[in-house]
Amino acid sequence: MHEEKIMVIKYKLVKKDTASRARLGVISTPHSTFETPMFMPVGTQATVKTLSKEELEAAGAKIILGNTYHLWNQPGHEIVKKAGGLHKFMNWDGSILTDSGGFQVFSLAKLRDIKEEGVTFKHHKSGAKLFLSPEKALEIQNGLGSDIMMSFDECPPYPATHEYLANSVERTLRWAARGLEANARKEDQGLFGIVQGGEFEDLRVHCAEELVKMPFDGYSIGGTSVGEPKEIQNKILDYTIPVLPENKPRYLMGVGSPGAILDAVERGVDIFDCVLPTRIARHGTAMTSHGRMLMKNKEFEQDFTPLDPECNCYTCKNYTRAYIRHLIKAEEILGQRLITIHNTHFLLNLMENIRQAIKEDRFLEFKKEFYEKYGLNNNDKDF
Repeated sequence: MHEEKIMVIKYKLVKKDTASRARLGVISTPHSTFETPMFMPVGTQATVKTLSKEELEAAGAKIILGNTYHLWNQPGHEIVKKAGGLHKFMNWDGSILTDSGGFQVFSLAKLRDIKEEGVTFKHHKSGAKLFLSPEKALEIQNGLGSDIMMSFDECPPYPATHEYLANSVERTLRWAARGLEANARKEDQGLFGIVQGGEFEDLRVHCAEELVKMPFDGYSIGGTSVGEPKEIQNKILDYTIPVLPENKPRYLMGVGSPGAILDAVERGVDIFDCVLPTRIARHGTAMTSHGRMLMKNKEFEQDFTPLDPECNCYTCKNYTRAYIRHLIKAEEILGQRLITIHNTHFLLNLMENIRQAIKEDRFLEFKKEFYEKYGLNNNDKDF
């Protein structure tokens, strides 16, 4: 059904951890090569909120995420295409991954009507009637010109019944096959399949087995981070990852809290994305080497020490907790920017430390140390 294709996205397995499934690898895309495990900052509307390209690069970002649904609606994929693609449009020469728009259709949009052909829905703000299908999602992503594209999948609600999810998985598989056929830029844009199936092992394994038969460049694990407990997320990874091939990247969608990242790396995940570090930064929360800090708190009013003494980002080298608290209290944009710079750097630095720990074959020790220091052993919130 699918002709053999040369993979646009190349994955090289460099080293396996001996005590867990954690692995060190290298992903090559048409725009860049980077080591994994790697975190991708989210640039929903062709910008990682408040950050410039130079600030992203200084933080260590190698690949960022763009959002198909939002960019289709504003400014429109045709305009991005005319600009020469997303890389030129936003002046980013690293790699870009785009999601399929599926998650937004199922989380933001109103009055969805799911049929075999695709999904008809109303825009989350204007109420305008829109239609998204596997073919349309690929047309938009081909226009955006990302390095890695996602198949259009059905994002089921959580919790959902086995019967509902069984039908949903079959549709996702049919849509995955249609997306592969619809890709008009097979020579320079890779495509990932998305494993769904809720918390049911039989459905996850079936979905993964069927997707592996199709010539995808990599595989995403979808339908987690939708409100399920962390134990269930870990269980899903425990029975999904072993089904996926060793020679292709594995992407856990929407996960960005340090504890969840460490748990997923332990189970063999390579790449992650999440709005968490940038979103909480804009609300005044910093992720530091000793846990999260709410910068509005009075305890920082006269604290003239760096945000995180163990961090060497621009914010920590130049500004104090007292000043950042003042900016957040005064609702100054600079405060949001400074914490965003720090949080992005913090998470990318965590990934660097994870890779180093795998190189030295001490990942589980590193995880244990981090959990203790960050305060994750007695913190359900995990960020």
